[in-house]
Parts: sequence; C-alpha cells; structure tokens
Amino acid sequence: MFDLDGTLIETASEIKDAVNDTLIFFGQAQVSQQQINIWIGHGTRHLIKDALAHVGMNPSKIEADFLKIYQQFDYFYSRRCGTTSVIYPHVIDVLKKLKNQSIKLAVITNKESIYTQQLLNHHQLLPFFDEVVSGDTFEFKKPNPFAIQYCLQKFNLTPSQALFVGDSSVDAQTARNAGVSVWLLPYGYNMGQPLVDACPDRVIESFLALMP
Repeated sequence: MFDLDGTLIETASEIKDAVNDTLIFFGQAQVSQQQINIWIGHGTRHLIKDALAHVGMNPSKIEADFLKIYQQFDYFYSRRCGTTSVIYPHVIDVLKKLKNQSIKLAVITNKESIYTQQLLNHHQLLPFFDEVVSGDTFEFKKPNPFAIQYCLQKFNLTPSQALFVGDSSVDAQTARNAGVSVWLLPYGYNMGQPLVDACPDRVIESFLALMP
C-alpha cells in the first residue's frame, strides 16, 4: 500500500501554483513552496485553511467563505493537476515487477478522489493498482487505519502480510494503528519534521528497496 503525494509522485509544485492562483484571486499574498510542503499530508481542505490562516485572513471570514474559496481552488487545481508533477525515480519499474509477482497493490491517500484519479490517470499509473482509497472514499482518513483494514479484508490478508510505504509521520501512524509494517521515503513531505521521529520500520532511499 502506497501513499501518493511525496511517495509515488512529486506534486508539491502544482499544488503551490493552484493555492497561489486562489490566493491571488481573493486578493491575498502568495505562499512559498517550502510552506506548501509543510502543509501537505492532511488533505486539500486542511491545506487551504492553513494557507488562508498564514496570509492573515480573519478566521471567521475563512469559515464563512470557505466553500466559495474551495470551489475556486478546485477550478484552478483541476487545471494544474498533472501539469508539473513528476513520478519519482524507479516507481514505474518497481510497480511493474511487483505486479508481475502477483502482489496486490493499493494507493491510500488523503487527497480527494477527483484529484487522485486525475493524477494517476495523467501519469498512467492507475492500471498498476488493485485498489485506490482517497480521502473522501470513506468517512475516515489517515491516520485512522480504516483504509488499510479495508484493503486487508478485501484481499484476505493479515497485517503481517502487508507493507505500507509513505513519506510522513501520518503514514507511519496510520500503519501503526493498523498493525502493519511501514517504510518511509526521505524525499517527500513530512510537515517539516525529521523523518526518524516518525519511527518507521525502515527509511529507504528509493523505490529500489522494494524490488522483489
């Protein structure tokens, strides 16, 4: 099971572009790439609220206008999604080999399903996966373990037969909550925190560590 943003695909640049498109539209200051990287991990709605608070928008105005603001972000991001994002090195080769070994593969992300599908389709990764769970697929999002438990049940697997691969403490906590081993990649988005603090089973330098 894989996280998406920061694990399979580098997406932060186009997320930043869409956030700044939205902020400019509403007469607000722009935010940096570093700030966006820190906010990634809890889903798009959470990220937008972080950005609005950072540029100093009144909290009551954020709540009152959030639907309108989010709809505008949706407009911009639907046009940005897939434009500057890139697949990380070795991802495709490793997914092919895992697929050929008849290993079940899944994506578990807090990204909303409309963007998850658009991103995976754009990069032609969707055929590799037997299951895709997005942030709005179920009532619960990571770090709640429900999505992992759902995949285990669907494929009739025990926690000891599964591995979660991610890039953040959210991913590590999700796997721990489900009793599943977790390996983390160091090149993604961990909210500005040291990766070792997430206490994964392993930190792997690249996807090559997943080769059968």
